[in-house]
Amino acid sequence: MSLTERLLRIKDSLPQHVTLVAVSKTKPVEDLMVAYRAGQRVFGENKAQEMTAKWSEMPKDIQWHMIGHLQSNKVKYIAPYVALIHGVDRPELLDEIEKQAKKNHRVIDCLLQVHIAQESTKFGWDPEELALWATAKQLDAYSHVRIKGLMGMATFTSDEPQIIQEFTSLKFVYDQLSKVHSHWDTLSMGMSQDYASAISCGSTMVRIGSSIFGDRNY
Repeated sequence: MSLTERLLRIKDSLPQHVTLVAVSKTKPVEDLMVAYRAGQRVFGENKAQEMTAKWSEMPKDIQWHMIGHLQSNKVKYIAPYVALIHGVDRPELLDEIEKQAKKNHRVIDCLLQVHIAQESTKFGWDPEELALWATAKQLDAYSHVRIKGLMGMATFTSDEPQIIQEFTSLKFVYDQLSKVHSHWDTLSMGMSQDYASAISCGSTMVRIGSSIFGDRNY
């Protein structure tokens, strides 16, 4: 099956309210352009320099999403163009995004990353800490950052009940905070191996890479 066929099959399987982020990290521009010509306009990368290099080469109607762990000193590279930063996992990073967005006369959309997996290698806010921080009007201090919702990654496991439990816990946090932040509209959860489960639990945005582009070239 070709890249185009894989992409279109996945797009056709998604509910209308779910946004597909084609995770193109490590893949060459040629592959991304195949997806672009098939109608894909939202791409996700996890390294600032790689994403910036692709942004400079590719059509400017693409939405670029930063989906990886973002170091504060790399924000300046993506601030001029990034459409959505998924992995905001600490206040210091939000401060830097605010600073760089102001320099570029932009308001940058972001998602707060919540740690839901039983893996210490994953990043994110503790759900209880986030609930306290995000309901204490801390977000009112940011005029160049717009929080759109939450992001999370389930444990990499074949244990379906565990995955469902983790996604359900994130949806609960999202629902609770959405009562305070009524403009939130994005819950980013689900990747190639678990996006169907994520959608069943309420995801509105899935990040799919290998099922579209094939195995990674590291």
